[in-house]
Amino acid sequence: MSRDRDPLSVGRVIGDVLDPFTKSIPLRVTYSSREVNNGCELKPSQVANQPRVDIGGEDLRTFYTLVMVDPDAPSPSDPSLREYLHWLVTDIPATTGASFELTIISTFCEGHETVCYESPRPTMGIHRFVFVLFRQLGRQTVYAPGWRQNFNTRDFAEVYNLGSPVAAVYFNCQRESGSGGRRR
Repeated sequence: MSRDRDPLSVGRVIGDVLDPFTKSIPLRVTYSSREVNNGCELKPSQVANQPRVDIGGEDLRTFYTLVMVDPDAPSPSDPSLREYLHWLVTDIPATTGASFELTIISTFCEGHETVCYESPRPTMGIHRFVFVLFRQLGRQTVYAPGWRQNFNTRDFAEVYNLGSPVAAVYFNCQRESGSGGRRR
């Protein structure tokens, strides 16, 4: 697919969050029964709970890191907190059809939750929420950043020697009507 028709390029994920890359691993993100497709719209109420993530791969010695960021925080017209880190999971083992879900006690069946899931709650404008998958060189220690705002996916990948992403997907989300405003 040409770069000018790639949904990640059209949605400015390539450029704002990532450099161009070639997808090499299947990544499926599902909230309840709604699969995330590039550019789809999900409401905050639909993404309140962490999603199910399915990752393809066949080499059991391979591990992955998943990053979820909002490059439009606090608003798309003034993204001064770009990128806001919503979730960071490391040491996810590869298996064909591997999947993981967060349980009530915040532990993964597979992988290590380095930064717990924070549900999207945009207050102004339409925000993009981006899931990026990296292949690790092996099991490694990844430290949680000291804060969520001004996270940089490119710098993170460089610090931990993750290289280019192997997959990415994003959705759009905006404040739901009737969820606040002036009171009388």
